[in-house]
Amino acid sequence: MKTHTISAQFLSIDKVEKIINSKAKLALSEESRQAVQKCRDFLDQKMENSTVPVYGVTTGFGSLCNTSVSKEDLSTLQSNLVKSHACGIGDEVPQEIVRLMLLMKVQSLSYGNSGVQVQTIERLIDFYNKGVYPVVYQQGSLGASGDLAPLAHMCLPLLNEGEVYYRNKKYPASEINEKFGWKPIKLQSKEGLALLNGTQFMSSYAVYLLMKSRKLSWLADIIGAVSLEAFDGRIEPFNLSVHFVRPHVGQILTATHINNLLMGSEIISRPKKHVQDPYSFRCMPQVHGATKDSLTHITNVVETEINSVTDNPTVFPDEDLIISAGNFHGQPLALVLDFLSLAMSELGNISERRIYQLISGKRELPSFLVKNPGLNSGFMIPQYTAASIVNQNKTFTMPSSSDSIESSQGQEDHVSMGANAATKAYKVVENVEKILAIELLNAAQALEFRRPLKSSEFIEDFIEQYRRFVPFVENDTIMYKLMAASREFIQNVDVVMEEM
Repeated sequence: MKTHTISAQFLSIDKVEKIINSKAKLALSEESRQAVQKCRDFLDQKMENSTVPVYGVTTGFGSLCNTSVSKEDLSTLQSNLVKSHACGIGDEVPQEIVRLMLLMKVQSLSYGNSGVQVQTIERLIDFYNKGVYPVVYQQGSLGASGDLAPLAHMCLPLLNEGEVYYRNKKYPASEINEKFGWKPIKLQSKEGLALLNGTQFMSSYAVYLLMKSRKLSWLADIIGAVSLEAFDGRIEPFNLSVHFVRPHVGQILTATHINNLLMGSEIISRPKKHVQDPYSFRCMPQVHGATKDSLTHITNVVETEINSVTDNPTVFPDEDLIISAGNFHGQPLALVLDFLSLAMSELGNISERRIYQLISGKRELPSFLVKNPGLNSGFMIPQYTAASIVNQNKTFTMPSSSDSIESSQGQEDHVSMGANAATKAYKVVENVEKILAIELLNAAQALEFRRPLKSSEFIEDFIEQYRRFVPFVENDTIMYKLMAASREFIQNVDVVMEEM
């Protein structure tokens, strides 16, 4: 079994994807172990000798920051924090994202600036390695002071509280802890705050969505190319000379990709009667490319975040400093998660417009893509479904980050709302996957009406794979099953992506 060693080495989105896909186990590097222990020892010594109050270590939290706590109660203070802050509600966070939350929290704590015990990190690693995923709820975080409520739910099992999933079945955490012989962790000073202050709910959603969005962005080019062929579109708008005089990287990359996809096609190279194509075909490099460039920027921000210390206060043993500041504030993530919703929703928006063009009865294609329209409604209603989803995405693109509601008696007077941006972006990306699946269903159907002409070798192979999941429609049939099969194909197909 492969092992990924948690260390100070840069953790990229690509690296996270490899860790997840390879089912690698986690292990704490010796370097990280020493850094964590050094910080813990420093904090213990500091608390023993200091009479100066330290936020969240010898004081209460939030607006209770001026209320001192005795040394005898420091451990109780931290466990009380975890319990009292487990105020999540609503739908459960998918297990695949909780898994990422565990990885992201371990990474952030491993730098030795948080003051946690080594055994606390080791227990989170145990959860990850054994497939024990705490039950976390989607609603409750303001995105500053970090993701308090969801991270509290993630950490309850450390205290023998809360619930977990194990092999897709929900159990009391105490039952699974007993199964593996895990004794409850006795939290030391600051530990509860270190576990709860942080952006791992937002950042884990962001990592998951970037992994999915990058694939969907690439698939949008492929599916768009199938639609272009089916619509008997022109290749000239993809000529690289056009794009070199407006050299946005994503635009050039998209034009290059679609040119490569259609190389050798009989359909694209035949003479055309029409001079121009609608924007949804002609402007794919500009629209798809802008989304690619957006994803590049979002990736840069998210990768910085997942390689950062985001709890509070921050401990610097070498400088003899404990600083209460604001690295838990999720504004960087909130903004780019809203940006992700907007960028991805536009892929769905333009995709639905291509669907509409394909069923419109233009360019020698039959109305609604069936041989006997009238008797058959054909592909009329899948477009309705796509339009409905596009409309829903438009409502989801209202930014969460533009709002702030103060909390904790005014002490926390500006928050990011990045957690809501994250869960909303999740819905947008899931919706875009559905829209692209409907476009592929339509495009593959329409392409058959261009026979005996053939598309490129790549497109023909791609459609051949697709036909193993989704048949050509001769007469009206139950369409939702075909739409579901089309989405399953998109989810499972391997796509080789160039550097974005």
